[in-house]
Amino acid sequence: MPRVALVTCAELPGLDTDDQLAIEPLRALGVAVETPVWDDPGVDWDRFDLAVLRNPWDYPRRREQFLAWTRSVPRLLNPPAVVQWNTDKVYLRDLAAAGLPVVPTTWLVPGGTPDLPHEGEVVVKPSVSAGSADTGRYDLGDGQQRALAEAHAEKLLTRGDTVMLQPYLGAVDTAGETAMLHIGGVFSHAIRKGPLLDGPDLRDGAPLWSEDITAREASEEERDVARRTLAAIPGGSDQLLYARVDVIPGADGTPVVLEVELTEPSLFLATSPGAPERLARAITAQL
Repeated sequence: MPRVALVTCAELPGLDTDDQLAIEPLRALGVAVETPVWDDPGVDWDRFDLAVLRNPWDYPRRREQFLAWTRSVPRLLNPPAVVQWNTDKVYLRDLAAAGLPVVPTTWLVPGGTPDLPHEGEVVVKPSVSAGSADTGRYDLGDGQQRALAEAHAEKLLTRGDTVMLQPYLGAVDTAGETAMLHIGGVFSHAIRKGPLLDGPDLRDGAPLWSEDITAREASEEERDVARRTLAAIPGGSDQLLYARVDVIPGADGTPVVLEVELTEPSLFLATSPGAPERLARAITAQL
């Protein structure tokens, strides 16, 4: 019987409830399933025919350790090279260079100063994060919020993080984000994510896991952006077991890429009938 690891973190030893939906379909296909923790030194990864990244959501502050671990696993999906590229959002520069529409981003690097625009609403966040941790929204026309934004950026720069400054695109307040899920190289389903950021980051690094999620029918324009985005992934999209492309309406209403999740994205299996089975079949196809 083939053995598959659905990889998680110590805080979720039995997986997130959504990912648990894939376990029984895998077992029905004759696969033995375990949910090991990625940084557990007692795990023998050679025992598994395949390791699938699902909930290792504690890696951002230990990214180099996490990347070293990915390279040590005999067979990992998505592959280590993809994980290295995708776990730092500077990949948005590669997508922009390839002609993809992405949210305009200003990059601040450690050693620099938090030089913010004179006005407008901006989002401040580190380039390596998960669950919107260390992410805040600021109205730079408000003196108090401007000071908070500068302090936020300074804190991240002092910590050694690359800082992202992005305009807050107000259409997200009504339209939300559209996340398009691809499984086994094929479009599977889409969801709407409601707006998350309502002001400055006062959570002291805590992630925002609570989200307003509903099923959504992605437009053909959105799906085309997702297809072109995945085609621009270094090494090609054929190497991907799963992928998620998040878009929001830009200033002119057309979709722009906010994020590409290729490492450990929530797949929102519960929102689409048959999605857990599609994931299970895609995994077994890799065995």
